[in-house]
Amino acid sequence: MTAPAAAGPAGAGLLVVLTAPSGTGKSSVVKELLEREASLRFSVSLTTRPARPGEKEGVDYRFVGEADFQRRVDAGDFVEWARVHGHLYGTAASEIDQALGAGTDVLLDIDVQGARQVADRYPGAVTVFLLPPDYASLEARLRGRRSDSEEAIARRLRTAVTEVRHYGAFQYLVVNDALERAAGEIRSILQAERARTARRIGAAERILATFPPASS
Repeated sequence: MTAPAAAGPAGAGLLVVLTAPSGTGKSSVVKELLEREASLRFSVSLTTRPARPGEKEGVDYRFVGEADFQRRVDAGDFVEWARVHGHLYGTAASEIDQALGAGTDVLLDIDVQGARQVADRYPGAVTVFLLPPDYASLEARLRGRRSDSEEAIARRLRTAVTEVRHYGAFQYLVVNDALERAAGEIRSILQAERARTARRIGAAERILATFPPASS
């Protein structure tokens, strides 16, 4: 993901890959984006972890057992999948391809491992890394959930120490020091990406067709 991704074909939807260490507030940013970007569709991933308080089946994740998940892996259903913090997470390729082909913009909320896999398969994807303002804020958010054991929190913090150092492999970097500001930056990124010439060739050609021929 070190090289800038090329814009997707004209008429195709925009694929946005958002990743961050656990505890950065990524889910809150995603919720804000979906509320303000009517054309953006959230791709619901599958996971083997239990639902957290407030999470809904088919909205936040599709919660499945390990045997079901493994069957899907063996069938090649996933564009990316990984074991993170002891649980499996994966994104169905068919859902993404169908939405992009219909011209729908798709948002993926996935971990660093998964982001690499998606970027390899979709070179036109827009990759965004979300950083916390500092380590203390990250730790406070993880502990504030009150849903993980001390061992799980320690494991997430160790993983975060490694993950934050991969920010340079992403096209865009946003710091989540204030929810509305961070979401606003990502919305600006989306607006700029949608305005790429390669994505607007069809519109440009329709406009040019109204002009008289250029004189030789």
